[in-house]
Amino acid sequence: MEARFSGPMLPFLQEIIAGRSFSMPLAEHLGFHVVEAARGVVTVELTPGEVHQNIAGTVHGGVLSVIADSAMGLAFGTTIEAGQSFTTVEQKINYLRPVFDKTVRARGEVIQRGRTLGFMECRILDSDGKLVAFATSTYAVLDGQSAQGREIRDEYGGQETDG
Repeated sequence: MEARFSGPMLPFLQEIIAGRSFSMPLAEHLGFHVVEAARGVVTVELTPGEVHQNIAGTVHGGVLSVIADSAMGLAFGTTIEAGQSFTTVEQKINYLRPVFDKTVRARGEVIQRGRTLGFMECRILDSDGKLVAFATSTYAVLDGQSAQGREIRDEYGGQETDG
C-alpha cells in the first residue's frame, strides 16, 4: 500500500486542529499551527520568538511569507479533488508594519477557483488586529500524471489505498 492524496484537505486539517491527527513538519519547525479550516479558508497562527527575528529585532519577512504561503496553500488544498494535487505558480507579499513580539494570524482565502488555476489572498493580522502584511498567490491544479509523486505521505496524514 502507498499513501495517496485523497482529495480535499479539509478533514485532514480539522483533525489537526482537534489535535487528533498528524504533524506538519514545516509548521512544527517554525512553530505555527492551523487554528481555522473551512472549504477555501485556512488560518494559521504563530507566536514569534527570537528565532523568528531578523537582526533588527522584528519578525523576518521570510517567516511572514512562509505562513502566508502555508495559509493560502492549505486553503487551496481544501478545494482539490481526489487524484489531484496543486503547486504554487507565484506569490507576492506586501509588508505593512513591523512585527516585534505579537502573535500573528495569517488567513488564506480562495478568491477565484477555476478548473486549472486558483487565485488566493492572505491577510496577516497581529494580536491587536492590525494588518501587518497582505499577500496574493496563484496556484495551478495538477491532474493525472502531473499530480503523481505529489501525494501527502502516509506519515503526514496521507490516505492509504491499494497501490
